[in-house]
Amino acid sequence: MVLCFITWCERRAVRSERQPQTKVMVEEMEVKGQRYFKGGQKKGQKRPAQDGIKRRRLDATSVSYFRRVSERLSEGFTEDEEKALFVENVLSEVKGQAVLVSMDMTGSVALERLLSLASPAQVAGVLAELGGETGSEFRDVSCDQCGGHVMESALRQAHRWNEDDSDVTQEDEEHCGMLEAEVKRVCGVVRESLVQFLKDPYGSHVLRTLVQVLSGSLSPDAAAAQTGKKQKKAKAEVLDFEFPVSFWWELKHLSERLMENINVCVTDACASATLQTLLTVCHRKRPLLCRKLIKGIMGYLTALSSAPGVSPLLVFLKDPSCSHLMQTVFSCSQKAVLRDVYRSHLRTQLMPLALHPIANYTIQSLITASARFRVFLKIFDELMEGFEAILAAGHMGVVVLMVESCVYWEEKQNELLQRLLQAFHCSEPASLQVSCLPLFLSLLAYEVYYNTETAEGDALTQPVQRRLSVSYHGSRLVQALAGFKDRSVLMNSLHGFGSADLLTLGTDRSGSHALQKLLTAASDKGRGKILRKLEELYVPLACSSCGSRLLEAVWNSATVSQRQSIAEKLVPSESQLRSDQFARHIWAKFGLTNFMKRRADWQEVQTGESKKRKMFSDILQ
Repeated sequence: MVLCFITWCERRAVRSERQPQTKVMVEEMEVKGQRYFKGGQKKGQKRPAQDGIKRRRLDATSVSYFRRVSERLSEGFTEDEEKALFVENVLSEVKGQAVLVSMDMTGSVALERLLSLASPAQVAGVLAELGGETGSEFRDVSCDQCGGHVMESALRQAHRWNEDDSDVTQEDEEHCGMLEAEVKRVCGVVRESLVQFLKDPYGSHVLRTLVQVLSGSLSPDAAAAQTGKKQKKAKAEVLDFEFPVSFWWELKHLSERLMENINVCVTDACASATLQTLLTVCHRKRPLLCRKLIKGIMGYLTALSSAPGVSPLLVFLKDPSCSHLMQTVFSCSQKAVLRDVYRSHLRTQLMPLALHPIANYTIQSLITASARFRVFLKIFDELMEGFEAILAAGHMGVVVLMVESCVYWEEKQNELLQRLLQAFHCSEPASLQVSCLPLFLSLLAYEVYYNTETAEGDALTQPVQRRLSVSYHGSRLVQALAGFKDRSVLMNSLHGFGSADLLTLGTDRSGSHALQKLLTAASDKGRGKILRKLEELYVPLACSSCGSRLLEAVWNSATVSQRQSIAEKLVPSESQLRSDQFARHIWAKFGLTNFMKRRADWQEVQTGESKKRKMFSDILQ
């Protein structure tokens, strides 16, 4: 049954009898509740009132009520009718004091989660009350640390408008029209007080959500928030949904107002994030508007005064706030814009920028955005002039992205590989190249990794063997190099690995991805050589969180005979594998029970999967 709650009238009667204790209860609950909210006020510290008005709070009984509402929402509902009745009852209690509930820590959490279960008409009703008669109260609620979350939750409900097109009734369309009208009312208030929304840390988040809703595209974080529960891993997909035509015009008008305040968007961190959101969603949904925005942004930035002979763009690339905006601009720009930016502003300036602690991130975005265009070749040549300096500065993101981009330019691959071998001191003589893989993985030069120099600087004749170490960017570097056409240097170095190093690499959080890329990119013959060295390691790999994922990836790219060899090594350790939290999934996915008892059926299934994989591979090629 639906949880029964005390009505507001009954609570008022109880409150009148217990008036002396109310103040103490409120203070205790406020102190207790603030421990669970990030950024909550410390004990004895008062929040500044908005516009000089003293901040009102819910009474103790109401706080307890909404805490029980949150607990009931966490339990979930077994029937839709039960859920609908619960939502209706709670919203009836909220009616008349929605603003107060939204700006209360406990009440806002309950209301935020409740709106994700409410109907469009109910959401529209809450928004109508939050905005007041003129809609002016939207600003105060949106710029509140609690109310802003409620506003975001209400706006996000737009993605449910067309979930069941076949079952839409006339009444449903009217309810959607009510919500559409309220969203447009929010847009009007935002345009009137745009600068305040842009600069406010809470209001800017509401503005970003509004931009996404108007474009019909919710980010993964926003989509995940609909459940009201913390997810282990957010989905990478963006949630697209149908939206009214009027929203397109609202987005256009809002974009124009943002460009009128471009000076604020460039200099303020919160405002810059809003403009980045607008560029991102328009890049996906409104490419023409995105080009117009980029043209306006670049026009404003390049028109500002600077030192003679120095592009003003260089200043913004080094700015902590504007550099993020420039990264988004580069990511959303087309070939013509990237070419013009390089020719007019960045030519001969890439090396100082790549070495700068902030600007190097904008250069990374520029490299990624231009990877498939010919302008990348000019960027590549200029950065190669100071390649060792970039490595010495520790800006491995620039180096890794250069390598990843060279996958599309075969003529540059050998040049870059040779420069890497020289930088890690394993180029000459050629016999040293067999040691390149552990150097790349650890990002250490040959002399440092093998400790071939004494304290006095004299060279040792025999390198000192050491345990394999793997760094994140080293793994990224090897994964990128595995995409080159000629991988013989890497594979020869991998063949020199012993069992201990292979096990370390395969069970390492970063190294397992590098080994997976090398094995899956190798030919059947080259993969077979490595698998023969891994035969005694299949069981410890299967019992590792990273190793089991590696083993599964190898299985998916292996031939039928290689799969049979892997299965033969795993089956004798059945009890260990089936009792391990990671290996038991390997046992099931590889069909090892069938391999033991019905070998012919297992062979037939694996042969069919191999044929399907080859067919799809031929289609993709």
